[in-house]
Amino acid sequence: MDCAADCLEIVSLLMKSVVKSTAWHLITSEYPPQIGGVSDYTYLVAGGLAATGDEVHVWCPQSTQETPSLQGVTVHRELGQFHGNDLRHAGEMLNQFPSPRHLLVQWVPHGYGYNSMNFQFCLWLWKRAAHARDRIDLMVHEPCLPFGKGSLKQNGVAAVHRLMTIVLLNAARHVWMSIPAWATRLRPYSLGRALPFTWLPVTSNIAVVDDPDAVRIIRARYVPDGQHLLGHFGTYDRNITELLLQYLPLFLLARADRVVLLLGRGSEAMRERLLREQPDVAERVHATGTLAATDLSLHLKACDLMLQPYIDGVSSRRTSVMVALSHGLPIVTTSGRLTESLWTESGAVAIAPVGDTLGIVNLIERLLQDPTERARLGNTARALYQEKFDLRHTIEALQDAKRNDREQCV
Repeated sequence: MDCAADCLEIVSLLMKSVVKSTAWHLITSEYPPQIGGVSDYTYLVAGGLAATGDEVHVWCPQSTQETPSLQGVTVHRELGQFHGNDLRHAGEMLNQFPSPRHLLVQWVPHGYGYNSMNFQFCLWLWKRAAHARDRIDLMVHEPCLPFGKGSLKQNGVAAVHRLMTIVLLNAARHVWMSIPAWATRLRPYSLGRALPFTWLPVTSNIAVVDDPDAVRIIRARYVPDGQHLLGHFGTYDRNITELLLQYLPLFLLARADRVVLLLGRGSEAMRERLLREQPDVAERVHATGTLAATDLSLHLKACDLMLQPYIDGVSSRRTSVMVALSHGLPIVTTSGRLTESLWTESGAVAIAPVGDTLGIVNLIERLLQDPTERARLGNTARALYQEKFDLRHTIEALQDAKRNDREQCV
């Protein structure tokens, strides 16, 4: 009897040791120096997990540029171009680590090549779960293309995405989502599996820099006579560009003391397009292009107000609005089908429906004339970010899930 009890205790200790030794293996379609929201997000999460003392490995595609070092994080560029041979090689490398391996997959279908239809990548993950007994967690940044909003070709791609989703959800043990709305889209493809779907908002990827003197110099460059400076930060995709072209001309033509500062990759092209339609405002529209993180933070803080419209509404998956929130900036934004209730309930942003052009412009005008309300919005924005979106919440959620997994294994 004593021998049996001793054996059980030894087995329990061995299992605890194995589970505690489990490292994080982050699988991602992009990683710095590659540019992109998923790249930045993975870098931040990897660093945050490593800061807790965990062993962290990042598995990502090849790059010709030098990978930035991050204490406690080992980067493996073994995924190449996500071809079959690349996946087999990465699998062999993964197998060198002790089991169970914990794979946290950053999922966005267009990130893994093959015109966003890399079905073999999904099968590879399923085999890792079914045969190698790896734990697969998904972080869903984007689920799949919708049906009925494009060509027949797009509908075909949308169908493939759903097959890929079925395979992924069959492999996964936990599904994290950048917005709660993804659960409705994803759950039918779990085919009845009792998967946990958990909201895990993205975080800001730009640290706040405190340098009032540098901010004053920037303001003097763009608004030397004390005009109001309206900023926008983003990557200027087609939908956001169209929205800006609706709002900005009305804003600029209403008064001569309004200046626009376009920040981020693609801002120069956005300025050129705006000036083709409104050449008379050329001296009051500026574009920075891509800036280093420190310079971007300072330029953001130089703005009186941020205009951040989104075609499907502001939501917690939008890194650009997270950057503005974390900097404590007053924000005018749009509501739409993906907008969570917290954006109106918190009072942290000024918001109007995406199609209400006059409503958006009126919000901007009213706020520029009311410094007290701008200050309130900025303070509330910063508080909301700290309460809901700061990186520490992401790390705590992942660690809690890992802790629960340990308890179930022991």
